[in-house]
Amino acid sequence: MLRRLPYGANYLQWDEMAELRGAIEDKALFRYISSGTSVSSRLERLVEERLGATRALAVHNGTEALRLALMGTRPSAGDPVYIPAVTFVAVAGAVLSCGLVPVPVDVDERCALDPTLLPTDAQRVIVAHMEGMVGPLPQGIPYLIEDTAQAMGGRHADGRHAGTAGYAGTFSFHHAKVLTSGEGGLVVVRDPDDWELLRSYHDHGSDREHGKYPVWREGSFYGENFCANEAVAAVQLQQFRHLDEILASLEQHHRMLSTELHDRPDIRQVPRTDGDVKVSVRIELDSPELRDRALNELTDKGLPCWTLDKYFLPGHPVVRDRASVYADGFPWNLDDGSERYRPRSRDGFRATRQLLARTLCLPLAPELDAAGQAQAAKEVAATLAAL
Repeated sequence: MLRRLPYGANYLQWDEMAELRGAIEDKALFRYISSGTSVSSRLERLVEERLGATRALAVHNGTEALRLALMGTRPSAGDPVYIPAVTFVAVAGAVLSCGLVPVPVDVDERCALDPTLLPTDAQRVIVAHMEGMVGPLPQGIPYLIEDTAQAMGGRHADGRHAGTAGYAGTFSFHHAKVLTSGEGGLVVVRDPDDWELLRSYHDHGSDREHGKYPVWREGSFYGENFCANEAVAAVQLQQFRHLDEILASLEQHHRMLSTELHDRPDIRQVPRTDGDVKVSVRIELDSPELRDRALNELTDKGLPCWTLDKYFLPGHPVVRDRASVYADGFPWNLDDGSERYRPRSRDGFRATRQLLARTLCLPLAPELDAAGQAQAAKEVAATLAAL
């Protein structure tokens, strides 16, 4: 049967929910009225310690985290934001909802944004570590945001945690992520002054002392309400206690499946680095037809797999059709046709389209014991070998 519970969802346990029980007994599910240190604050301090981040801030979901990070750059309406051509549409949506214009940038074989394609005067860039593959970071970008939704616990080659190397990093606790609370998000920043701006914006643009009504001072700007929920933060704390266990088990399953997959000239494993979060084994097949055969055979046998075609943003209706809920087409109507709004690709994304049509992802199961992982790896390998 297809596995219904990915990654951290398998580690949700009632007997580990002390923080949730405490928040309910305290009758305080809003972070600023708890009788002691809020659960959300405890989560943020744990994230700072675990990831080596200067400051962290909990929000409702990963998309909000991206929006908050973008608003913290103090942009002008219509500014371009360079984003990977292959990622979930929420990245483009976060840019658009901030009144900015997303500009797709082509990717490398690991679906990471290609820094060599960026204009020399780029101010705002989002890189996305797709499927836990920690990608290269462009240099000299004033506002570099790492979308680390699928790479919690990953590391760059220099040892820094994914999400902590740029101006800001964002994380997601969506159901399908490494750790989950159903929904939930975090943003981390290096500069304490940036954190103060984000903290204010995420609470209606206010100053706030714990247990007191918010205060707006002379010159205050209005923000939005992104304040975290104590019950959700409690679940996230429970999940964090399993992070190292989940990462180690993913590594183990990845080794098993990689070993089982026999080298064939028409099936190639996309390489992963030591710092990647091994949520899947990604393979590239010789042709779209062979990829589709593999997809159908695995699905028919109840073996989980997925493709990446749906993440191709230049072909996604939201980006391709440039529709808007605003009558005047905002913010797309602020694209003046100049070079800075031109999608960045050497071949009109042709090679990327072809790559995605041949790519298949084989998700891994950290909740299985070693015997279960070995059996699952053999079943997948046998199915592919029979193609």
